[in-house]
Amino acid sequence: MGEFSDKVFTVVRRIPTGKVATYGQVARLVGAPRSARYVGYALHANPDPGAEVNSIPCHRVVFKDGGLCRGYAFGGPAVQRTMLEEEGITFVDDDHIDMGACAWDGISGEVEEPEIPLAPPPGFDWERELGD
Repeated sequence: MGEFSDKVFTVVRRIPTGKVATYGQVARLVGAPRSARYVGYALHANPDPGAEVNSIPCHRVVFKDGGLCRGYAFGGPAVQRTMLEEEGITFVDDDHIDMGACAWDGISGEVEEPEIPLAPPPGFDWERELGD
């Protein structure tokens, strides 16, 4: 696969179980806004589809309105819907995901930076710390 596809696969692997991303969102995350169609092309050639640990869960990528891919390459929209339902995704109708509840924010599920303290811990003794 090419560099673009590899970037797409890396982003799609980060989509947590129970969440979905849009083609356009994936395009923006790989640094290629306005390339949603090419994200679809890359996912159509996905070498390792599925929900297993090292797989590329392309079933978690949907249209911006929450619509399922009518030409889902690995079994059609019924298979995509089943896979999403098994992960806890909710639908507003037969063909559209509840994006308000299931849209991935693009960052959660990532390793977070350690929290920077904004104040000393309770019971902190300034005199002892600053004394000579």
